Amino acid sequence: MELFENQNNDIKITHIKPLAERMRPQTLDDVIGQKHLVGDDAPFRKFIATNRIPSMIFWGPPGVGKTTFAGIIANSTQMNYKRISAVEAGVKDIRQILAFAERSSKPNLLFIDEIHRFNKSQQDSLLHAVEKGIITLLGATTENPSFEVNSALLSRTQVYKLKDLTEENLIELIDRAIEKDIILKELKIEIVDKNHFVRISNGDARTVLNALESAVSTFGEDNNIRITPNILENILQARTTKYDKKGEEHYDTISAFIKSMRGSDPDASIFWLAKMIDAGEDPKFIARRMVIFASEDIGNAEPNALRVALSTFDAVNLIGMPECRINLAQGVTYLASCPKSNASYLAIDLALADIKKGSNLTVPLHLRNAPTKLMKDEGYGIDYKYPHSYEDNFIEQSYFPRDMNAKKYYNPSENGKEKSIKLKLDTLWKKRFK
Repeated sequence: MELFENQNNDIKITHIKPLAERMRPQTLDDVIGQKHLVGDDAPFRKFIATNRIPSMIFWGPPGVGKTTFAGIIANSTQMNYKRISAVEAGVKDIRQILAFAERSSKPNLLFIDEIHRFNKSQQDSLLHAVEKGIITLLGATTENPSFEVNSALLSRTQVYKLKDLTEENLIELIDRAIEKDIILKELKIEIVDKNHFVRISNGDARTVLNALESAVSTFGEDNNIRITPNILENILQARTTKYDKKGEEHYDTISAFIKSMRGSDPDASIFWLAKMIDAGEDPKFIARRMVIFASEDIGNAEPNALRVALSTFDAVNLIGMPECRINLAQGVTYLASCPKSNASYLAIDLALADIKKGSNLTVPLHLRNAPTKLMKDEGYGIDYKYPHSYEDNFIEQSYFPRDMNAKKYYNPSENGKEKSIKLKLDTLWKKRFK
């Protein structure tokens, strides 16, 4: 058996392929979404048009077209083509493939699925062949190649990021399958709510097509098929949460989540968190909002809140779903239970408003740095009072622009640690704001 296959050979179909495989695009014109890669002036179209295929790594979530693009590129060339999975292949397999490629009179295209699963030695074994053009490497990964692919191999390839399929993309995919698939086009199919398919997909075309095929199969020999949300939920054995990542439900839910934390209700906060997780919301989006919340709504009432929120984001980024739901839950319950203050948030907005109104921005001489003799001669730093030279490390002086009266932007609350901050500042600056 040949190690490399010629994609142009006719292959006799001996069984019915799954719908997702039947609907796999064969040309760039068949691809739904990824316009930044397949549009008129996009890279993939230019590579195929010129028949000059560079070594590439396709980076993106599951079901967005990484394997499909490898197949399309292979179909468009006369290159020998071999596809392997990094889960199953080892260094021995790679050596056999490279040895064949070196003997071959034709150019060779090697596609490695889940290339991030190769260890350093496995990745290193590809370097010479890629650099010398013995093979053109196509790799697919769901992980950030900056972390999972050796820098030496990364420098010899071009990385292309594939995006989640949009709601419009997925609905177009459903319509195309019903209209053009060799089996489905013979049936009369009505889908009550296509958004139910979209919500369970998480941007994954394969998930949508598998769900559609499963739903159709439950009707047996009946050619009149009406797929309702209940039918889909029964098939999937899970309720598909009403949620649209770009629509009103998305914004309403994140609003309820933030307001529940602001209202110091950890139970309601957890409920809305659970809704977002169940609906497939991006956990990094949730964690980012928590970092904002920690400063906007808690601030100095509990300074540790920002540390906890940042740690939660780091954990989400490191762990991923489903386990990072636990990290999110810990962070959410903590933030919801903290004392609240928006004093820092109000302070910066008040100061920015004054800046935009045209407040004097000139730094007074006594606050300027004077690293050179000329600057000292110009009066830079003159009359500055070094606070550490005074009792309690404080001396009252103006830190505002010259000719600008002091203004109170930061008004600490009476909550949490901010209460002691308020007392301290009122004591230090008691003459300023009598």
